[in-house]
Amino acid sequence: MTATTQTLEVQQLIDAGVHFGCRVSRWNPRMRPYIHGRRNQIHIIDLRETLKGILRAQNLLYHLAAEGSTILWVGTKRQVKGVITETGQRTGMPTCIERWIGGTLTNFSVIRTRLKRLEELEKIQESGGDGQFSKKVLSSLRREQRKINRNLGGIREMTSMPGAMVVVDPAREANAVKEARKMGLVVIGILDTDCDPSDVDIVIPGNDDALKSVRLMVGELARSVEEGCANHRDRMASMGAAEKHEGGDEARVGDEPRPTRGNRMPEGGRGRGPRGRGARGEEGGGGEEG
Repeated sequence: MTATTQTLEVQQLIDAGVHFGCRVSRWNPRMRPYIHGRRNQIHIIDLRETLKGILRAQNLLYHLAAEGSTILWVGTKRQVKGVITETGQRTGMPTCIERWIGGTLTNFSVIRTRLKRLEELEKIQESGGDGQFSKKVLSSLRREQRKINRNLGGIREMTSMPGAMVVVDPAREANAVKEARKMGLVVIGILDTDCDPSDVDIVIPGNDDALKSVRLMVGELARSVEEGCANHRDRMASMGAAEKHEGGDEARVGDEPRPTRGNRMPEGGRGRGPRGRGARGEEGGGGEEG
C-alpha cells in the first residue's frame, strides 16, 4: 500500500524556494550529488533528489505510523518552531522546538522522572495547595515548572522510544542526530548544502531556512503520518469489533438451553415414564398370580 495518492510537483518546490541552497563558500563537499549547479554564488539544489527523498520518507513514515510507532519532530530554529509545533499537534506526535536536552533518547528514564516531576507540580497548582508554601518557595516551584515545560513539554506524551526522527537542519541538531543514531533510530533530515548527509538515513535536500520551503516539505511528511495513523486506528477498530463478535458467539453457544426434567431422556431403563412403570407393574403382577 502506498503512502499517499497525491504527488508533489516540481513547480510547487520552485514556488516555495526549495531549490535555493547556501552560499558557495559555505557548502559541504559531501552534498555534491544533490547540487544541480550554481547561480550568483549560490548553489542550486537538484529538485529531483528532493522528490526522491520526500517519497522515500513518506513511504517509511506511513508504514511506521500504520504499525503504531511514534515519530519525533525536531526543529529549534526560530523560523521553523511554529511549523514543528503545528505538525506535532496535527499528527499527535512529540516535538522538540527548544534546546535539545542531552540524554533525551540515551537516558530516557531520567527524562521520564523529570516529566513526572512536572505532573507533580501541576497537581500542586491544581489542587490549590499553594497556600501551604511561602512566596519564595512558591516562586521557585513555578519557575521549575516553566523550565521543565519549556524544555520537555513537547515530549511529555512520548512514553517509549520513537520509531523515527525527522530533523530540520541536522547540522544545527547534531546532538539529537548522534543520540538517534546511537539508539538505532531512523533519521530523516531536511538539510541544506552546508550539512553533512552522511549522518542522515534519508536525505531530503532543500532550503531549511525559508519558512515557506520548510512548511511545504514538513507538511508532505506530516500528511503521510496522518494517513498511516488513520490506517492504524481503522485496523485496531476492526480487530476490536472482531473480538467483540467472537465474544458474542461464545456467549450464544454457552446460552444453549439445557434439558429439563420433563424432556430428559430415560437412562438405563430406569426412566420414570408410564412405559417403565407399566412394564414393572405387569411383571410384578404376573409373579403374584403365579
